[in-house]
Amino acid sequence: MERLIELFRRKIAVTSLDFVRSMEQTIPWDARLVGLRGARGIGKTTLFLQHIKKHFEHDLSKVLYVSLDNLWFTEHSLLELADTFYKQGGTHLFLDEVHKYPQWSVAVKNLYDDYPELHIAFTGSSLLEILDARADLSRRAVVFNMQGLSFREFLMLRTGKFFPLYKLQDILENHERIAQEIVSQVHPYQYFSEYQRLGYYPYFLESIDTYFIRLEETINMILEIELPQLRHIEVASIPKIKRLLGVIAESAPFIPNITKLSEHVGIHRHTVLAYLQALHEAKLIYALYRNAHGIGALQKPEKIYLENTNLMYLLKGDSVEIGTIRETFFANQVSQNHTIEYTESGDFLIDGHVTVEVGGKHKTRKQIQHIQDAYIASDNLEYGYDKKIPLWLFGFLY
Repeated sequence: MERLIELFRRKIAVTSLDFVRSMEQTIPWDARLVGLRGARGIGKTTLFLQHIKKHFEHDLSKVLYVSLDNLWFTEHSLLELADTFYKQGGTHLFLDEVHKYPQWSVAVKNLYDDYPELHIAFTGSSLLEILDARADLSRRAVVFNMQGLSFREFLMLRTGKFFPLYKLQDILENHERIAQEIVSQVHPYQYFSEYQRLGYYPYFLESIDTYFIRLEETINMILEIELPQLRHIEVASIPKIKRLLGVIAESAPFIPNITKLSEHVGIHRHTVLAYLQALHEAKLIYALYRNAHGIGALQKPEKIYLENTNLMYLLKGDSVEIGTIRETFFANQVSQNHTIEYTESGDFLIDGHVTVEVGGKHKTRKQIQHIQDAYIASDNLEYGYDKKIPLWLFGFLY
């Protein structure tokens, strides 16, 4: 255990607090069991370490961070670690990569029940099943989903300036004033294309030159390790899933014909739908449904996008289509805190009542003129007017 403590202290020593994501302030860390799910590489570990450094740096004996993929756990159990830590006066245990630990949900449930004074926080893959966990952690855990960097957060990192986040309704009603406040400090379009290309994952902070190499490694880890481990997909099927992802990338926004798709990839129709659902949960694609409530495993999405614009540039290079970039950016930023559904009128239906059409600066309201609660998210605009809102402003929602 001394080795784990040494590794933890070393990580804390090099953890920077220069930029801490806003999400750190919204999580109820005092809850006894907190879960943080998210795709690989978006900063879950960093958020944990930053929170610890902010609140425990002057008394690290009370807290311990461990990654459950550490080799220490090949010969020792999580229960053994927690018991020793608790008896030594520990109060807060942070567990990273819980899905790497066999029967993790049962182990965490036992810790929760047997050590009532111990606060536990854990991170896991976006594929992590909380509601269906065998130990029924849904009644015990407060679980949050973590997204990659918003455009707002990227701007703060690139400029060193602070920008507040805004509620969707505030943007819809007061976008002219909000845009004025932001543009008085920075010209967003100076950084917008850079963000769309390589600003969603924090890898750019280490090296821009190796950004897409790191991103490709992340995708392969999700497909080759997490899908088989967490969705019990046979390793032999991974090449077909990669082919499926390639087809989607080539044609996004992809309007799926499941029969033709199953023939092209060489798998059964039901298997195609199951793979699409898995890719959606793994945060590699964004599946847009006509009714987002009660999505079933065999429900066909109406449209499929890649999950974020960085993935588009990785998989398609410079042949990306600007209209798809715009729609992908909008869906990615808004879906963090809102429900997005397919609609016949416009591009997206938000929270069941707000219709949005996404386009360039000359986009008109022709397609949505008969809808009262409808807006245009327009690219290449610094300022909007009336119900025409700058597209970049939807990157300030989180």
